[in-house]
Amino acid sequence: MPETASRFFRVISHRSTAISREPINLTPPVERAILVSAPFKRGGAKHYVDEHLEELARLADTAGAQVVGTLTQQLDRPHPGTYLGSGKVEELKQRIQELGATLVIFDDELTPAQGKNVESVVRTRVMDRAELILDIFATRARSSEARMQVELAQLEYLLPRLTRMWTHLEKMRGGIGMRGPGETQLETDRRLIQHRIRILKERLADVERAREVQRQGRHAHFRVALVGYTNAGKSSILRHLANDGLVFVEDRLFATLDPLTREVDIGDGYTVLLTDTVGFIRKLPHHLVASFRATLAEAREADLLLHVIDASHPAWEEQRDVVDGVLNDLGLSSRPLTYVMNKMDAVPAEQLSAVRERVANLMPNSLFVSAVADGGLDTLTSSLRSSLRSLRPILEVHIPASNGRLIAEVHRDGEVLEQRAAEEMLVLRARLDERTIGRLRHAGARVIVTQAGMRPAAPVPAVSLP
Repeated sequence: MPETASRFFRVISHRSTAISREPINLTPPVERAILVSAPFKRGGAKHYVDEHLEELARLADTAGAQVVGTLTQQLDRPHPGTYLGSGKVEELKQRIQELGATLVIFDDELTPAQGKNVESVVRTRVMDRAELILDIFATRARSSEARMQVELAQLEYLLPRLTRMWTHLEKMRGGIGMRGPGETQLETDRRLIQHRIRILKERLADVERAREVQRQGRHAHFRVALVGYTNAGKSSILRHLANDGLVFVEDRLFATLDPLTREVDIGDGYTVLLTDTVGFIRKLPHHLVASFRATLAEAREADLLLHVIDASHPAWEEQRDVVDGVLNDLGLSSRPLTYVMNKMDAVPAEQLSAVRERVANLMPNSLFVSAVADGGLDTLTSSLRSSLRSLRPILEVHIPASNGRLIAEVHRDGEVLEQRAAEEMLVLRARLDERTIGRLRHAGARVIVTQAGMRPAAPVPAVSLP
């Protein structure tokens, strides 16, 4: 949760006071962070280190930390005790003293033992990429559902790390009413957290059932889900297409977490339900993906996925692979998907032709768009119309020429291909959706199917995640 869950998580991590409910300072001083990257040795490793550290720095900035330095080491394999080699850990300790750092952030996930051992040497709080992302999600969550999802992910991350995060684990509870064999504070806290995890999972199951009921009412609509790497411009696309200035947009990682759906008019009488989903990122904590199952169900139920890619980012191919990997883990790799290369306006002019050629070779039929340029989304709306058009049957609708209301309804809610008079009737050849067809038949119009539409892909069953 932005306040409760984040506060719970930070207090346990930093001062061990969540259960005791001691007063909490909600405006702590800015952390001075050193970033640590230790990739495996491979070709082009230096190139990847720079890009990954830059992304980690953006994550740290989003979380409110000030980056004061970096430390890198190429590894054949992580040290089982400290991840880094012993010499690098000593170098890290020295850098902390020189720079006055108050926090160390590793770009990779540490085991509980590794985090504990590094902290014992450097005498400074250590966190890994997964904990940093969880903390950002906690501060960004707005709806009660997102808050529960984030708290669940935090607690599942925290549970195996209690031994490192608490300072009073060997103490036994005692005193009046507590006499007897007793139990360690660690056992008490672990039991409380496990109980809270069970409650959150039950509540999220209720949320998922409620979402399923909501989705049942949307089956008559063509549903499109925006998926992609964080900060690829998904919210900007939704904001522009829906012409809704209230859609939150910010040039930061994980600006929005909650799914947002808007009905979008794409022209020629066609509308779609467009949903913006939570963004993905490299090394996304698996606890987080699992807890966001209900949110990501919007993508499972979509008739079409739009994979939005920041074409101006130098590592867009790696970002594409990350998102494709998560979609595969969610069982969505077989869903109809269109790649949308966004931010084409930000691609340097001298690189435009190379980017287009590279995309054409890797992902034929991709769309090139810009959410900020005039007419920059025209190719996207045209593609959506084509997708929706293929699903609608072509019909002949016979309406009395005097019934202007029904004739206007066909023009308003469908795509009229041809119109002719036949005695006192008007015959319209048009593409219409099921709701409009039902209303016309109920009103007495004669409707003849001349060409059936394509059936949309069946929803993907839910996938059990770790």
